[in-house]
Amino acid sequence: MPPQHDPDVWLFDLDNTLYPARCNLFAQIDVRIGRYISDWLKVDAEEARRVQKQYWREHGTSMRGMMSLHGVDPRHYLDYVHDIDYSPVQPDPSLEASLAALPGRKLIFTAGDVPHAERVMERLGVAHHFEAIFDIVAGEYWPKPHKQIYEQLVYRHGIDPARAAMCDDIAVNLKPACDLGMRTVWIRTDESVKRAEGLDLDHIHHQTDDLATWLADWVAERKVKK
Repeated sequence: MPPQHDPDVWLFDLDNTLYPARCNLFAQIDVRIGRYISDWLKVDAEEARRVQKQYWREHGTSMRGMMSLHGVDPRHYLDYVHDIDYSPVQPDPSLEASLAALPGRKLIFTAGDVPHAERVMERLGVAHHFEAIFDIVAGEYWPKPHKQIYEQLVYRHGIDPARAAMCDDIAVNLKPACDLGMRTVWIRTDESVKRAEGLDLDHIHHQTDDLATWLADWVAERKVKK
């Protein structure tokens, strides 16, 4: 059952949520991950790719597998894989306007790290709307949808889940948020829809392929009700 109160805290995923999937930053990151694994393990690109995907399946992220099995320093790893070209991300006046009109606290909840999030938000022109970034480091390098990092986020930032909403492009990442009592907003992309095929989506309260417009409509509906 959805929460009974309108949210006064909004949690936003970063990649493919605050900026459009067509920017395709992860394609660059994916290449960098492969190179990192290839260099670290001294294997060719094909073997690195196999290891990358195996660790992703078995450990949640390739980084977690490299940390657990090969003693990789996660900070070194994150700095390397996020050394990318951010120019595909352009300023987004519509998102800026929607965030400005949206009441309540706003936080970033990302599987990337703080420097990556800051560079993206600088490009978008929306950094001033967010009071904090809860990143992979804050979650002790555990990725979504591990339940404990949602609990850490709620505790650290004094959030009442029943008064919170979470926006994410990956449907399974919204399940722990729903279980805690949050309202959930699924950002549909071609890739995220494919990944959600066959899944039970009862934990999704709202869905959209345009976050800025959805937020603007949300605010407008509440003004009408008042």
